[in-house]
Order: sequence, then structure tokens, then C-alpha cells
Amino acid sequence: MNVHFIVHESFEAPGAYETWVKARGHKASYSRVYANQRLPVDSSHFDLLVVLGGPQDPATTLAQCPHFDAAAECRLIQQTVAAGKAVVGVCLGSQLIGEALGAGFDHSPEKEIGKFPIRLTPEGKANDKVAHFGEVLQVGHWHNDMPGLTAEAKVLATSEGCPRQIVEYSPLVYGFQCHMEFTSEVVELLIAACEDELASLTDRRFVQQPAALRANHWDEMNQKLYVFLDKLVEEYRAHGNR
Repeated sequence: MNVHFIVHESFEAPGAYETWVKARGHKASYSRVYANQRLPVDSSHFDLLVVLGGPQDPATTLAQCPHFDAAAECRLIQQTVAAGKAVVGVCLGSQLIGEALGAGFDHSPEKEIGKFPIRLTPEGKANDKVAHFGEVLQVGHWHNDMPGLTAEAKVLATSEGCPRQIVEYSPLVYGFQCHMEFTSEVVELLIAACEDELASLTDRRFVQQPAALRANHWDEMNQKLYVFLDKLVEEYRAHGNR
């Protein structure tokens, strides 16, 4: 498997996704757009596209953030989906999938930063790729928005603060508003980048401060993510791909 990552900021690292790639012997390539690396022209050189998070949203313009071209990323997502390749979006990435598929994005009812539970919906419990998460799973969060829903989309998991935590757009296309890729190292990068923001959010019920963030353990959700990704690869190969 060839996995291509779109990385929007140095502090929004692939984390456990990258660990899975290395552990399974897959190959990784990157578009680190914050370093002005270009997006692929098309999906011909990868099997799975992973679009990571960032402080932007799909409405952010090039004038506001010159290294983030939402329209170009949406075109790549559209082409990848049309080519029958797999796509996983994380946070901003999940919103870009919704945007690319014509569903837009929305603001979440609550800002969530830290480790809080998600709950599988009936559709999630029936979905072979996420059923192993269990009815309730503690996962990472760092967001204020959520992906839009196409007519075919299925919401697989929700949280108290956000009604769209995991969305299946098709058997090969998934949006994760939550951050199951978090590791202690990734969270340290985010704390360093968002210190002032965190200090301004002490009154939010779903926002943890640095000491609490550092006390969290991420191994269980990482392991659940690896199984999801293994099952996604199985689905991809079942569609006749190598």
C-alpha cells in the first residue's frame, strides 16, 4: 500500500497513522503544504489518501493562508474518490471530504480539546470497520467544526459535544472529526502551538488544559485505529486493488 499524507501544519502530525504505515510495511509520501510542498497531480501513485487536520477550515482563502489551497485539496479528494482509492480525513480533512462531495461543513455545537468519549450509533455498531471500538471509546479531540453530510453518508459515532465524530461517506471514504492518531508527542506539538488559545478557554466544559492533556494515555485508541485501517485495506483489496 502506498499512503499519501497531506500535512497542513508541522504541529498537526500524522502520529499513529504514520506508526501504522511503518508497522505494516506500507510506503508513505507527503505533501507538507506548510513547507510549500505541492499536492499530487492525481491519485495514480497512492492507494490511500490521508488528509490531516489544521487550524483552517474549508472556507479559509489563499489570502488568509497562502499555503492552504482548499479548492485544490477538494479536487484531489474528488479525483481520488472517483478513481476508487481510499480516503481518510482527520478533523479539517474530514470537513474537506464533505466539502469535496458537495456537503460543505458546519460548526460543531461545542469546542472539544482533550480526551472525551465517543459513542457508536446503530450504524456504527453495524459497521465492520469500527464495531470493535465498542459502544463507547475515549478518543482525542481538538476541533471547533464538523463535516457536512451527503445523502449517502452515515454517522458512525457521536460525542456529547459534537454529533458527527465519525462519518462513512462510502465503504472506502471516512471522515474522523476526532483525533485517534494522537500520541504524547503530537499532543506536545499542539500544546506548544496553541498555548494562548488554551489559556483563553478555561471556561469550556470540553476543553482540557495542558496538565490534563499531558496526563492522557492514547494507546487504546491507537490500537483501535490500526484495526480500522487494516480493515480499510481489506476493503480496498476486495474492490480488486492490489
